[in-house]
Formats: sequence, structure tokens, C-alpha cells
Amino acid sequence: MAHVTAREEQLRRRLLGDRPVLTPAGVRWGWLGPLLIAALGGLLRFWHLDRPPKLAFDETYYVKEGWSLIRFGTEMQVKAGIAKPDELWNAGTTDIHNPQLGNIVVHPPIGKWVIGLGEWAFGADNPFGWRFSVAVLGTVSIVLIGRIALRLFGSVPLAAIASLLLAFEGLHFTMSRTALLDMVVMFFALAGFGALLVDRDRSREILARRVGALPHGTWPQWGPWLGWRPWRWLAGLMLAFATSTKWSGLLFVAAFGLMTVWWDLGARRAAGVRGWGRAAVLIDGPYAVVQLVLVTAAVYPLTWLGWFRSEHGYLRNWARDHPGQGVHWLPEWARSFVKYHQDMWAFNTTLTTPHSYQSNPWGWMVQARPTSFYYEGPTKGQQGCTVDQCSQAVHTIGTISFWWAGVFALFVVAWWWLARRDWRAGAIMAGVIAGYGPWFYWQKRTIFAFYELAFEPYVALAIVFCLGLILQPALERTCPERERRWRIWGVAAYLVLGLLLFAFFYPIHTAEVIPYDSWYARMWFPSWV
Repeated sequence: MAHVTAREEQLRRRLLGDRPVLTPAGVRWGWLGPLLIAALGGLLRFWHLDRPPKLAFDETYYVKEGWSLIRFGTEMQVKAGIAKPDELWNAGTTDIHNPQLGNIVVHPPIGKWVIGLGEWAFGADNPFGWRFSVAVLGTVSIVLIGRIALRLFGSVPLAAIASLLLAFEGLHFTMSRTALLDMVVMFFALAGFGALLVDRDRSREILARRVGALPHGTWPQWGPWLGWRPWRWLAGLMLAFATSTKWSGLLFVAAFGLMTVWWDLGARRAAGVRGWGRAAVLIDGPYAVVQLVLVTAAVYPLTWLGWFRSEHGYLRNWARDHPGQGVHWLPEWARSFVKYHQDMWAFNTTLTTPHSYQSNPWGWMVQARPTSFYYEGPTKGQQGCTVDQCSQAVHTIGTISFWWAGVFALFVVAWWWLARRDWRAGAIMAGVIAGYGPWFYWQKRTIFAFYELAFEPYVALAIVFCLGLILQPALERTCPERERRWRIWGVAAYLVLGLLLFAFFYPIHTAEVIPYDSWYARMWFPSWV
């Protein structure tokens, strides 16, 4: 029995690595650190959430559509004769939809349902109500990134650093205070990523226990069944919600699906299972397809239930009105659904209308062209302006110390993945590839720099990875005392720099009324104006 126990422990170390065992205090602070940072970050996100007091940028679409979903179950057009619906909405008049005339939309409904829930709870006639849900997700994501970092790196300080980086990063902060869909996509993709990390550890513990329980070589050729894996079912649900917010969520399904199967392949190989490759292809792979791909395929149409139940949704009766057209062998409701999605695809793949703040993905990481969500120029006596000319603005300028360091960090992590075969680096790169890579194919489309929010958490993890390489010798006291101090103070100085930059740009993330000269002093590059 002792021999079996020793073998199980050996397999466990091989499969899970020699992670440090957290003390009870470490376990406690592994939760308290991210939670306390999230509490502070959340307070800042909810502070004056009603500023600016008007619809900002694409809130003009998603806020109204979210409320339409709450009222009618699907998106409806604005009533005929309403020439300036934004002005009515900003004044508190939300009864602007025609309940019998559906409106085409270009994104699935989950993200708008999320926004609508805040409007249902706190009112659609005020900015706090329509921004509430997104602010909640932005705050919770600070906890998520800390817990994910703890599982990746096994270090309480690095977990706190991960939460700190996300909590006080300008783009994440601004997007947490704006009722757009991108925070929803980011949150559900990150939640799916975190669930897959838990599944990785749990399934490897099962593998170590089952393989180690019997003499070497006595298992069937493909090795043991790894269980029902509830955390991977949860990951499938989260990724389905991401896809049901924006189709770009499908890229996370693909990247993370390949990642989890690759982990299974490596686990069986490391455990000495015969036929590990065939097992990954014929057992683990198909099961992952069921849990991630088929779950997404099942959940996605369910999120359109309001449209299916509506008699007046956009193209709801298209098949009835166009007999013989579309996919003939499908029932009418499905033919109409397919036609709707063909229209959505046509819009999303051909949108090339010029916009003054559109941005090429090559410039996203260096903040070449951030987006201006809102700008007004009150004069003395207006909106609290005390000088001749003021500015009230919302810009998605990311914290420079974060994004510029992120460029370097991604190169380091990519090298660590390809040259050192570090699975943690590979996991981080999977998130970056899924959220960033595809946009290079759509460079001619009208796209914006704030789309980088979807992969921002993985940039944060890449920075933490690099900071961990610096801090590890200091934390483990394997370097001289003088060097140890330099390492710790160097990392601390980097974090303080990020906090100072965040504080400097805070007024133009939150629509504070400031003198025009103060606003212009924050426009460091001509491309930011």
C-alpha cells in the first residue's frame, strides 16, 4: 500500500508540477487579496457611474436594445416620427420602441440581456441603470484574474499583482463604466478559461490516482476515464455565453478547446499511458467537443428564445413570406433564423464605413489610436466649469505602463512557450491568439482599439509571468540580499508607476469636467486627439 501511495504522489508531482503548498494564511490571502483589490476597484467603477449623463458612443445601440429585450423579448425599431431618439432617451423617455416592428441587430442577444437586467433593476431612464451590469462584470473580473493567477503560478503575491494590474488599468476601467458588449465577452471568456484551469488540475489528480492505484502497465491501452469533468461543462457554458454575446467568442471556443485536449494528451503521456495519442483523439477530443462545441451550439439558439416567441421580430416570418427561398429542407422558423444570420454575417464582414476613431490592430498594443467615447466642451458657468473653456471627455486610453510592458511580455511568454514548453505560457498565448489574432485578417473592416479588451486579461497574465521571473529568486531568497532588494523594489516601482498613470488619466476615463488645457495635457500623441 505504501508503494502505491508513493507512486501516486510521484505521478501527481509529474502531472501537476512542484507547486508550492499554500499555508492556511496563504489560502486565506489567496482570496482576500483579490477581493480587497476588487472592492477598491469596484468602488471606483461605481463612483459617479452616471457620468457622463448621456449615451456614450455605441451605448446608443446596446442600451436601447437591452431595454427592448426586457420589454418585448427581442429588439424592436424606434417608433416612426422619432427623429432624435438619443435626446429623448437622455431626457428619461424610454418608451420609444414600436412593439410591432422588429429591428435588425448585428450581435447575438446575451450581452444585451446583461445590460437589460441592470435597466430592469435600476431603471432604463438613467445611466446608472444601463451601466450597472457591465460595472459588476468588470469588478468581478478583478477577482477572477487574481484567482486564475494563483492557480497558474501558485503565488499569493503574483495573484494580488494580477488583480492590481486589471483593477487600475485605464481601458478595463473605462469599459467597466460603459454599456457595451466587449466587457461581457471578456468576462465570460475569462470565466471559461478559469474553469478549464480548474478542470486541468482536477482531471490530472484523477489520472494520477487511478493510474497510480494499480501496478504499472495494467491499465487498458488508452488509460482510464477521467470522469464527468463538471468544470469543463461549466467552461462550455461560459464560452457559449461569450459566443452568444459576440461571434468572436467562437474563437475562444476553438482556442481553448484545442488547449484542453492538448493538456489531456500531455497528461496521459506523462502518466505513462499506452496509446496516449489515440486516447486524446478518440476519447478526450470528442468529449471536449461535446462539452465545449456542442454546448455552445445548443445554448446559442436558446439565447434567441425571445425572438422565436415573437411574432414581430426582424425576419421572424421571412420563410413564410418567401416560399421556396433559403434552405428548403429546414422548417420555417429555422429558415428565417438562418436568413437573419446571413444578414448579420454580411454586415459584420463588409463593414468598411470610415470612422474617425477606427484603429488598425497593429497599433492596439501601443495605444496608437484609442477611441473617444464622449466629448463636450462646456464654457465658464456650465456644468461646473470655472475657467473660460473646459472639457468633459471619456477616452479608452490604456495605461501605458501596462500595454507597453505587455508588448515585451508577450514576446517573453511566446518564447517560454515555444522554447521552454511551459504550459502556463501556452495557456496565456491561447487567450491572446483567440482574442487578438483574428483581427489581423479583418484589417480592412471598421474596427476599434477597445476590442483589445477581450484579450487584456491574458496580457495581464503575461506581465505577471514576467514579474514572477523577476520576483521568484527574491521570494525564495535564492539570490544575494542586495539583489533581492533591487528585484522587489523594481517590481514595486513598476506597479506604482501604473497607479500614478491611472490617477493622472482618471479624469478622462470618468468624464470629469476639467480645464481644456488639462485635457489637452493628457493627449500625449497627435493620434489620441
